[in-house]
Formats: sequence, structure tokens, C-alpha cells
Amino acid sequence: MPLKKKKKKAAVKKKTVKRKIVKRKVVRRKVSKVIKKKPAKKAAAKKAAPKKSKENIIGEVTHYFPHVRAAVIKLKGPLVIGDTIKIKGHTTDFKQKITSMQIDRVPIEQGKKGDEIGLLVDSRVRGNDLVYKV
Repeated sequence: MPLKKKKKKAAVKKKTVKRKIVKRKVVRRKVSKVIKKKPAKKAAAKKAAPKKSKENIIGEVTHYFPHVRAAVIKLKGPLVIGDTIKIKGHTTDFKQKITSMQIDRVPIEQGKKGDEIGLLVDSRVRGNDLVYKV
């Protein structure tokens, strides 16, 4: 019997495809907004909303300590223990009565203009919240 020759498998070559790197430019288009102007109303018919006067602003919150729930307030006017204040800001709006004030960890009865006092607060406050005297 004749020996059978084994067939060699043809070597399959993998084609390597060179990929082109294409840099794409990101084009941002400017979107123009069309603003419609409202027709002017008569001054007599228009009532101005009452604005809060700056007279009763007595301070501004500069810092808040969440663990002790205390705020540091830079005073723009006098403040005494027992006064009722309103703290108003972007996410803050509440009233409270002052029970404790400190300057450099020393309890005080009253603060004057220019003092930075520590004040216990009932709710979270943030920097730049305004303090009003009610």
C-alpha cells in the first residue's frame, strides 16, 4: 500500500489593516437667544414691591461650624442676647432668638459694630447669608 502523504495546511496569513487616525475638530456653534421685550406698562398702574430696607441688616455670616451648630457673624450693627434675628440666604430662611454669643470663646452679653461673634444657630447657615434684626 502506498503511504498517503499528509496534506499541509496552507498557512493563512492575517491581513493587518492599517487604521488611519483622523483628528476631528469639535465645532461649537453659538446659539443666539431671542429675547422678547415686554411692553412698557404705565408707571401709575405699576406698584413697586416693598424692598427690605438695609437699615435692619445687622450682619453677615462668614463661617459655619456644623458639629457645634455655630455661625461666625461679622456685625454691621449692635446685637444683644435676647434679640430676635432672621437669617436669610440662598437656601436659608429662619428666625431665632439669641441665647448665646461669644468672642474668642469668651461669652458676651452684647456685640457692637465690627465685631466677629460666634452665635449658636438652630439651622444650617452658609457664608454670605444676611442677618436681620426683627
